Amino acid sequence: RDKLEALLKIVHCEVISFSNNDDVDAYVLSESSMFVAQRRFILKTCGTTTPLSCVRPLLQLVKQHAGFSQVEDVFYSRKNFKRPDLQKNPHQSFEQEVLYLNSIFKDGTGYCMGTPGKDCWYLYTLSAPKVLQCNNNNNNNNNNDVTMSVMHEPDQTLEVLMTDLDPKVMAIFTKDLCSSAKEATKKSGIDSIIPEMKIDDYLFEPCGYSMNGLSKNGCYMTIHITPEPEFSYVSFETNIPQATYKDVIDRVLQVFQPGKFVLTVFANKSSLAADFPVEVKKRSSKLKSFGGLECREVQYCRLRNYDLSFALYSKFPS
Repeated sequence: RDKLEALLKIVHCEVISFSNNDDVDAYVLSESSMFVAQRRFILKTCGTTTPLSCVRPLLQLVKQHAGFSQVEDVFYSRKNFKRPDLQKNPHQSFEQEVLYLNSIFKDGTGYCMGTPGKDCWYLYTLSAPKVLQCNNNNNNNNNNDVTMSVMHEPDQTLEVLMTDLDPKVMAIFTKDLCSSAKEATKKSGIDSIIPEMKIDDYLFEPCGYSMNGLSKNGCYMTIHITPEPEFSYVSFETNIPQATYKDVIDRVLQVFQPGKFVLTVFANKSSLAADFPVEVKKRSSKLKSFGGLECREVQYCRLRNYDLSFALYSKFPS
Protein backbone atom coordinates (compact mmCIF):
# COMPACT_ATOMS: atom_id res chain seq x y z
CA ARG A 1 0.00 0.00 0.00
CA ASP A 2 2.89 2.38 0.69
CA LYS A 3 3.92 2.09 -2.98
CA LEU A 4 0.41 3.08 -4.10
CA GLU A 5 0.34 6.00 -1.68
CA ALA A 6 3.66 7.22 -3.07
CA LEU A 7 2.13 6.96 -6.55
CA LEU A 8 -0.85 9.06 -5.46
CA LYS A 9 1.44 11.78 -4.10
CA ILE A 10 2.64 12.33 -7.65
CA VAL A 11 -0.99 12.88 -8.68
CA HIS A 12 -1.64 15.20 -5.67
CA CYS A 13 -4.22 13.13 -3.82
CA GLU A 14 -4.30 10.68 -0.90
CA VAL A 15 -6.19 7.67 0.47
CA ILE A 16 -9.14 8.45 2.76
CA SER A 17 -10.83 5.06 3.06
CA PHE A 18 -10.31 1.46 1.96
CA SER A 19 -12.54 -1.54 1.22
CA ASN A 20 -11.97 -4.82 -0.59
CA ASN A 21 -13.16 -8.29 -1.47
CA ASP A 22 -11.49 -11.32 -3.04
CA ASP A 23 -11.27 -9.61 -6.44
CA VAL A 24 -10.79 -5.86 -5.95
CA ASP A 25 -9.14 -3.36 -3.61
CA ALA A 26 -11.11 -0.08 -3.59
CA TYR A 27 -9.81 3.24 -2.28
CA VAL A 28 -11.80 6.41 -1.67
CA LEU A 29 -9.38 9.27 -2.34
CA SER A 30 -9.26 12.92 -1.41
CA GLU A 31 -9.83 13.50 -5.14
CA SER A 32 -12.13 10.59 -6.20
CA SER A 33 -11.27 6.84 -6.31
CA MET A 34 -8.82 4.09 -7.17
CA PHE A 35 -9.47 0.40 -7.87
CA VAL A 36 -6.78 -2.28 -8.04
CA ALA A 37 -7.50 -5.79 -9.35
CA GLN A 38 -5.30 -8.61 -10.59
CA ARG A 39 -5.11 -7.33 -14.16
CA ARG A 40 -6.65 -3.86 -13.95
CA PHE A 41 -5.88 -0.47 -12.43
CA ILE A 42 -8.48 2.32 -12.36
CA LEU A 43 -7.74 5.85 -11.16
CA LYS A 44 -10.44 8.52 -11.14
CA THR A 45 -9.48 12.04 -10.11
CA CYS A 46 -10.93 15.53 -10.13
CA GLY A 47 -9.92 19.13 -9.50
CA THR A 48 -6.39 20.07 -10.53
CA THR A 49 -4.82 16.66 -10.03
CA THR A 50 -2.31 15.28 -12.55
CA PRO A 51 -3.30 11.64 -13.20
CA LEU A 52 -1.11 11.17 -16.27
CA SER A 53 2.01 11.97 -14.26
CA CYS A 54 1.76 8.59 -12.52
CA VAL A 55 1.57 6.45 -15.67
CA ARG A 56 5.31 5.80 -16.07
CA PRO A 57 5.87 5.06 -12.35
CA LEU A 58 2.77 2.83 -12.40
CA LEU A 59 4.11 0.76 -15.31
CA GLN A 60 7.39 0.30 -13.44
CA LEU A 61 5.53 -0.69 -10.27
CA VAL A 62 3.39 -3.24 -12.11
CA LYS A 63 6.42 -4.79 -13.80
CA GLN A 64 8.32 -4.97 -10.53
CA HIS A 65 5.57 -6.39 -8.30
CA ALA A 66 3.19 -8.20 -10.69
CA GLY A 67 5.59 -9.25 -13.42
CA PHE A 68 3.49 -7.73 -16.22
CA SER A 69 5.57 -6.13 -18.97
CA GLN A 70 2.87 -5.48 -21.60
CA VAL A 71 -0.23 -3.29 -21.47
CA GLU A 72 -3.33 -4.91 -22.95
CA ASP A 73 -5.58 -1.83 -23.01
CA VAL A 74 -5.47 1.82 -22.01
CA PHE A 75 -8.43 4.12 -21.52
CA TYR A 76 -7.96 7.75 -20.52
CA SER A 77 -11.18 9.74 -20.63
CA ARG A 78 -12.65 12.96 -19.27
CA LYS A 79 -15.38 15.49 -19.85
CA ASN A 80 -14.42 18.94 -21.10
CA PHE A 81 -13.05 21.25 -18.38
CA LYS A 82 -14.93 24.41 -17.47
CA ARG A 83 -11.61 26.13 -16.68
CA PRO A 84 -8.81 24.35 -18.56
CA ASP A 85 -6.50 27.27 -17.78
CA LEU A 86 -6.49 26.21 -14.11
CA GLN A 87 -5.18 22.72 -14.94
CA LYS A 88 -1.53 21.75 -14.68
CA ASN A 89 0.59 20.47 -17.56
CA PRO A 90 -0.18 18.32 -19.56
CA HIS A 91 -3.88 18.66 -18.70
CA GLN A 92 -4.51 22.14 -20.10
CA SER A 93 -5.65 20.67 -23.42
CA PHE A 94 -6.52 17.25 -24.77
CA GLU A 95 -3.93 17.71 -27.52
CA GLN A 96 -1.23 18.01 -24.85
CA GLU A 97 -2.57 14.92 -23.08
CA VAL A 98 -2.47 12.89 -26.31
CA LEU A 99 1.12 13.96 -27.00
CA TYR A 100 2.10 12.95 -23.49
CA LEU A 101 0.43 9.53 -23.74
CA ASN A 102 1.92 8.94 -27.19
CA SER A 103 5.36 9.38 -25.63
CA ILE A 104 4.58 6.33 -23.47
CA PHE A 105 2.38 4.08 -25.63
CA LYS A 106 2.57 3.08 -29.28
CA ASP A 107 -0.46 3.16 -31.57
CA GLY A 108 -2.63 5.39 -29.40
CA THR A 109 -5.57 7.39 -30.75
CA GLY A 110 -7.51 10.34 -29.35
CA TYR A 111 -11.24 10.87 -29.84
CA CYS A 112 -13.59 13.76 -29.13
CA MET A 113 -17.21 12.69 -28.70
CA GLY A 114 -19.79 15.46 -28.79
CA THR A 115 -19.39 19.08 -29.84
CA PRO A 116 -15.94 20.60 -29.13
CA GLY A 117 -16.20 23.67 -26.93
CA LYS A 118 -19.54 22.56 -25.50
CA ASP A 119 -20.54 19.33 -23.76
CA CYS A 120 -17.97 16.88 -25.08
CA TRP A 121 -16.06 13.87 -23.84
CA TYR A 122 -12.47 12.99 -24.67
CA LEU A 123 -10.98 9.51 -24.94
CA TYR A 124 -7.48 8.18 -25.55
CA THR A 125 -7.07 4.46 -26.18
CA LEU A 126 -4.86 2.01 -28.03
CA SER A 127 -5.73 1.43 -31.66
CA ALA A 128 -3.55 -1.44 -32.91
CA PRO A 129 -5.15 -4.92 -32.93
CA LYS A 130 -3.89 -7.24 -30.24
CA VAL A 131 -2.56 -10.44 -31.82
CA LEU A 132 -0.55 -13.49 -30.88
CA GLN A 133 2.12 -14.91 -33.17
CA CYS A 134 2.34 -18.72 -33.02
CA ASN A 135 5.09 -20.55 -34.87
CA ASN A 136 4.20 -24.03 -36.14
CA ASN A 137 7.39 -25.95 -36.88
CA ASN A 138 5.89 -29.45 -37.15
CA ASN A 139 6.52 -29.50 -40.91
CA ASN A 140 9.86 -27.70 -40.64
CA ASN A 141 8.40 -24.71 -42.47
CA ASN A 142 9.69 -21.65 -40.64
CA ASN A 143 7.25 -19.39 -42.51
CA ASN A 144 4.16 -21.17 -41.21
CA ASP A 145 2.96 -18.52 -38.73
CA VAL A 146 -0.56 -18.33 -37.35
CA THR A 147 -1.91 -14.96 -36.24
CA MET A 148 -4.69 -15.13 -33.67
CA SER A 149 -6.76 -12.42 -32.02
CA VAL A 150 -6.58 -12.42 -28.24
CA MET A 151 -9.82 -13.55 -26.61
CA HIS A 152 -11.01 -11.03 -24.04
CA GLU A 153 -12.99 -11.77 -20.91
CA PRO A 154 -16.39 -10.01 -20.78
CA ASP A 155 -15.97 -6.33 -19.97
CA GLN A 156 -18.22 -3.29 -19.92
CA THR A 157 -18.38 0.18 -18.34
CA LEU A 158 -21.32 2.55 -17.94
CA GLU A 159 -20.71 6.19 -17.06
CA VAL A 160 -23.27 8.93 -16.35
CA LEU A 161 -21.87 12.47 -15.97
CA MET A 162 -24.45 14.92 -14.62
CA THR A 163 -24.64 18.72 -14.45
CA ASP A 164 -27.32 21.37 -13.73
CA LEU A 165 -28.36 19.43 -10.64
CA ASP A 166 -31.29 20.04 -8.31
CA PRO A 167 -30.04 22.27 -5.41
CA LYS A 168 -32.33 20.46 -2.96
CA VAL A 169 -30.72 17.15 -3.86
CA MET A 170 -27.22 18.61 -3.72
CA ALA A 171 -27.91 20.00 -0.23
CA ILE A 172 -27.99 16.41 1.05
CA PHE A 173 -24.25 16.19 0.40
CA THR A 174 -23.35 18.98 2.81
CA LYS A 175 -22.61 18.84 6.54
CA ASP A 176 -25.45 21.36 7.03
CA LEU A 177 -28.02 18.69 6.17
CA CYS A 178 -26.30 15.38 6.92
CA SER A 179 -23.92 14.58 9.75
CA SER A 180 -22.42 11.47 8.13
CA ALA A 181 -21.82 9.82 4.78
CA LYS A 182 -24.10 6.94 5.77
CA GLU A 183 -26.96 9.39 6.36
CA ALA A 184 -26.37 11.06 2.97
CA THR A 185 -26.25 7.68 1.23
CA LYS A 186 -29.59 6.63 2.75
CA LYS A 187 -31.36 9.98 2.44
CA SER A 188 -30.40 10.43 -1.22
CA GLY A 189 -31.27 6.87 -2.25
CA ILE A 190 -27.76 6.03 -3.46
CA ASP A 191 -27.98 2.72 -1.62
CA SER A 192 -30.88 1.65 -3.86
CA ILE A 193 -29.18 2.29 -7.24
CA ILE A 194 -27.47 -1.12 -7.23
CA PRO A 195 -28.71 -2.72 -4.00
CA GLU A 196 -26.23 -5.62 -3.79
CA MET A 197 -23.21 -3.31 -3.51
CA LYS A 198 -21.21 -3.11 -0.29
CA ILE A 199 -20.76 0.65 0.14
CA ASP A 200 -17.76 2.58 1.46
CA ASP A 201 -18.73 6.27 1.57
CA TYR A 202 -17.28 9.59 2.73
CA LEU A 203 -18.85 13.02 3.33
CA PHE A 204 -16.36 15.87 3.05
CA GLU A 205 -16.20 19.02 5.18
CA PRO A 206 -18.09 21.31 4.54
CA CYS A 207 -19.53 19.57 1.46
CA GLY A 208 -18.84 16.95 -1.18
CA TYR A 209 -19.30 13.20 -1.27
CA SER A 210 -17.55 10.10 -2.61
CA MET A 211 -18.43 6.42 -2.51
CA ASN A 212 -17.17 3.10 -3.79
CA GLY A 213 -19.35 0.02 -3.99
CA LEU A 214 -18.18 -3.56 -4.46
CA SER A 215 -20.29 -6.59 -5.35
CA LYS A 216 -19.52 -10.18 -4.40
CA ASN A 217 -18.60 -11.03 -8.00
CA GLY A 218 -15.93 -8.30 -8.16
CA CYS A 219 -17.89 -5.57 -9.95
CA TYR A 220 -17.76 -1.96 -8.76
CA MET A 221 -19.70 1.27 -8.74
CA THR A 222 -18.40 4.69 -7.81
CA ILE A 223 -20.04 8.10 -7.33
CA HIS A 224 -18.44 11.51 -6.81
CA ILE A 225 -20.37 14.67 -6.03
CA THR A 226 -19.48 18.35 -6.13
CA PRO A 227 -22.66 19.99 -4.75
CA GLU A 228 -21.87 23.72 -4.96
CA PRO A 229 -24.65 25.44 -6.97
CA GLU A 230 -22.22 27.38 -9.20
CA PHE A 231 -20.61 24.21 -10.58
CA SER A 232 -22.61 21.22 -9.34
CA TYR A 233 -21.43 17.94 -10.82
CA VAL A 234 -22.04 14.23 -10.22
CA SER A 235 -20.25 11.30 -11.83
CA PHE A 236 -21.54 7.74 -11.69
CA GLU A 237 -19.67 4.70 -13.02
CA THR A 238 -20.14 0.94 -12.86
CA ASN A 239 -19.02 -2.21 -14.65
CA ILE A 240 -21.89 -4.52 -13.66
CA PRO A 241 -22.84 -6.77 -16.60
CA GLN A 242 -26.36 -6.17 -17.92
CA ALA A 243 -28.01 -6.58 -21.31
CA THR A 244 -29.56 -3.12 -20.91
CA TYR A 245 -28.72 -0.33 -18.49
CA LYS A 246 -31.99 1.56 -18.79
CA ASP A 247 -33.18 0.66 -15.28
CA VAL A 248 -29.83 1.60 -13.72
CA ILE A 249 -29.81 4.93 -15.57
CA ASP A 250 -33.41 5.57 -14.47
CA ARG A 251 -32.46 5.02 -10.82
CA VAL A 252 -29.37 7.24 -11.10
CA LEU A 253 -31.41 10.09 -12.60
CA GLN A 254 -34.17 9.65 -10.05
CA VAL A 255 -31.64 10.11 -7.24
CA PHE A 256 -29.81 13.16 -8.63
CA GLN A 257 -32.38 14.97 -10.82
CA PRO A 258 -29.92 16.55 -13.31
CA GLY A 259 -30.87 19.06 -15.96
CA LYS A 260 -28.28 17.59 -18.31
CA PHE A 261 -26.15 14.47 -18.51
CA VAL A 262 -23.62 12.70 -20.71
CA LEU A 263 -23.92 8.94 -21.08
CA THR A 264 -21.03 6.74 -22.21
CA VAL A 265 -21.00 2.97 -22.47
CA PHE A 266 -18.20 0.57 -23.47
CA ALA A 267 -18.70 -3.14 -24.10
CA ASN A 268 -16.64 -5.83 -25.78
CA LYS A 269 -18.07 -8.64 -27.88
CA SER A 270 -18.10 -11.21 -25.08
CA SER A 271 -19.97 -8.87 -22.71
CA LEU A 272 -23.60 -9.33 -21.73
CA ALA A 273 -23.91 -5.64 -22.67
CA ALA A 274 -22.43 -6.14 -26.16
CA ASP A 275 -25.55 -4.86 -27.94
CA PHE A 276 -26.21 -1.87 -25.69
CA PRO A 277 -23.83 0.62 -27.38
CA VAL A 278 -25.63 -0.02 -30.68
CA GLU A 279 -28.98 0.38 -28.92
CA VAL A 280 -27.84 3.81 -27.71
CA LYS A 281 -26.58 4.66 -31.20
CA LYS A 282 -29.96 3.85 -32.75
CA ARG A 283 -31.79 5.96 -30.15
CA SER A 284 -34.19 3.09 -29.51
CA SER A 285 -37.60 4.08 -28.17
CA LYS A 286 -36.56 3.20 -24.61
CA LEU A 287 -33.51 5.47 -24.81
CA LYS A 288 -34.86 8.52 -26.67
CA SER A 289 -35.62 10.25 -23.40
CA PHE A 290 -35.43 9.86 -19.63
CA GLY A 291 -38.24 11.77 -17.98
CA GLY A 292 -37.99 15.30 -19.33
CA LEU A 293 -34.45 14.79 -20.59
CA GLU A 294 -34.30 14.36 -24.38
CA CYS A 295 -31.44 12.83 -26.35
CA ARG A 296 -29.80 15.73 -28.22
CA GLU A 297 -26.71 14.07 -29.65
CA VAL A 298 -25.40 10.54 -30.20
CA GLN A 299 -22.05 9.27 -31.46
CA TYR A 300 -20.83 5.71 -31.92
CA CYS A 301 -17.29 4.43 -32.27
CA ARG A 302 -15.88 0.95 -32.86
CA LEU A 303 -12.62 0.70 -30.96
CA ARG A 304 -9.92 -1.96 -31.01
CA ASN A 305 -11.77 -4.42 -28.77
CA TYR A 306 -14.84 -2.45 -27.71
CA ASP A 307 -17.91 -0.69 -29.02
CA LEU A 308 -18.49 2.76 -27.53
CA SER A 309 -21.49 5.06 -27.57
CA PHE A 310 -21.76 8.65 -26.35
CA ALA A 311 -25.08 10.43 -25.84
CA LEU A 312 -26.00 13.87 -24.54
CA TYR A 313 -29.36 14.37 -22.83
CA SER A 314 -30.83 17.67 -21.64
CA LYS A 315 -34.13 19.32 -20.79
CA PHE A 316 -33.52 22.02 -23.37
CA PRO A 317 -31.43 22.11 -26.57
CA SER A 318 -27.83 23.26 -25.98
